Amino acid sequence: MSNRCWLFKSEPTAYSFEDLIKDEVAEWDGVRNYQARNMLRDDIKSGDKVLFYHSNAQPLVVVGTALVVKSGYPDHTAWDVHSEHPDPKSTPDNPIWYMVDIVPDKLFSNSVTRVSMMRNPFLTDMILLKKGTRLSIQPVTKEEFEEVVRMSNSIQ
Repeated sequence: MSNRCWLFKSEPTAYSFEDLIKDEVAEWDGVRNYQARNMLRDDIKSGDKVLFYHSNAQPLVVVGTALVVKSGYPDHTAWDVHSEHPDPKSTPDNPIWYMVDIVPDKLFSNSVTRVSMMRNPFLTDMILLKKGTRLSIQPVTKEEFEEVVRMSNSIQ
C-alpha cells in the first residue's frame, strides 16, 4: 500500500516549522477535534508525507514538508492537567485523543501561499481551499502534494 499525504496546520507562534527543525522530532499532540482524531488514530501511518501549513499568519503558507515516523498512539497530554490541552475525560486506560510523531523533511526556499494555491487550476479540489474547511489535519492527494512541492521550487 502506498503512503498517504496530509496537510497539518499550525500557528507559527504556537509551533513553527523552524521549531520542528530545531526539535528534530515532534509529537503532533493537542488535537481536540474528533474527525482529526480519527485520522490520527486510524489513517495516518509511519512513512506518510505532510505539508506543513502555517495558519493564522500573514500570509497563510505551506512552508515545508515533514514525514510521519510514528503512527497514531494515545495523546498523553490529554491526561496531564498541566498541559495546554487537558481533557479530564481522557485517561491512560481509556484514551480519547491520539497523536503521531513527525520529523522535518524539507524547508521550502519559496513558501507556497494560500492565494497562489487558489490560483492554481491543479489544486481546485484541494480540501484546504474549500470554503468553511477548518480542520487542522486534512488529507491531500499525492498529485496535490507534488504540485505544492513543485510550486515551492518556482518564484510565485
